[in-house]
Amino acid sequence: MSEWSFAEPLAVHLLWPLLFLLGLIWAKRRTQELKFQAFFQVAQKQKLVSRVPFRRRLRQLFLIALGSVSVVIALMRPQKMEEITISRLNHEADIMVVLDVSKSMLAEDVAPNRLERAKASITEMVDQFVGYRVGLVGFAGRGAVLCPLTKDYGYFHLSLDAASPMSISRGGTNIGDGLRKALDSFSDGQSARLLILITDGEDHDSFPMEAAKQARALGVPIVAIGFGDENGSEIVRTDPKTGERTRVVDQRGKPVITRLDGELLREIALETEGVFVPAGVASLDLTSIISEHIQPIVSEVKKEEQSFVARELYPPFILLALVAFFLSIWTGTLREEGKL
Repeated sequence: MSEWSFAEPLAVHLLWPLLFLLGLIWAKRRTQELKFQAFFQVAQKQKLVSRVPFRRRLRQLFLIALGSVSVVIALMRPQKMEEITISRLNHEADIMVVLDVSKSMLAEDVAPNRLERAKASITEMVDQFVGYRVGLVGFAGRGAVLCPLTKDYGYFHLSLDAASPMSISRGGTNIGDGLRKALDSFSDGQSARLLILITDGEDHDSFPMEAAKQARALGVPIVAIGFGDENGSEIVRTDPKTGERTRVVDQRGKPVITRLDGELLREIALETEGVFVPAGVASLDLTSIISEHIQPIVSEVKKEEQSFVARELYPPFILLALVAFFLSIWTGTLREEGKL
């Protein structure tokens, strides 16, 4: 967009008094000339008086008119609207937490179990995301939005507390489905976007790398945090009422072993230019994770905005008016050669 406009268009009405004044000047000069011609004889005028030729006087009046019109145009403040692109650091962020709520997250190689440790870590982490919108996607055999993007952290914590293997009706561990569901939950705004994937990394053919490529195409980095033992752990359920511990077994009666698949999570993070944090069975250093991995991703994302600015065009008219007035004065002081 590039258009001319005037910031003070009503100033154009100053032309009328200027034209009237110029008319008075011309009329007064014409009257004086007629009186002069009537008072002196032609021979006396040539001997006694050196006068400015008619053409020069007409030129002088034209220069005065040109300068006056230039001043009026300058007072109208002509402008040209130009479209510019502004790049600035983004101070807003949308963060989707993608939480594995499958039965493998009930393994107690992390006290009290992987899922509860992950939920405690998420709670502590989100409390430091002041001003950001956060959302929660849970996944097992499929993905489901447990909390849409919101700044209502109370609602987020309620949704997080209720997250469990019962939240998803289908069993399994489909990381790809959880990532795709989270990507679909983002809005089309200019906010920085980030996925925090928390899982043990076991996947049941849900094509997580395809989902990671989709995230990269959308400019959404993934911070993958892996819970669990890479050597494998049995899944043990503890009854909250009786405290009785029960091992999860397969159809053949053998204990189900779950292992942290750190290699898969590392590939997902690298594909999106994100970060893989191998939490394993140790406690998380959340302060370092946020300051070194999450905050830089959120803060360094830039957004571009299209804006229109008005470029002032009155200075050339001011210069034209000054030149015209100077020339009009200089023209009026000239005399014919040989005359005083």
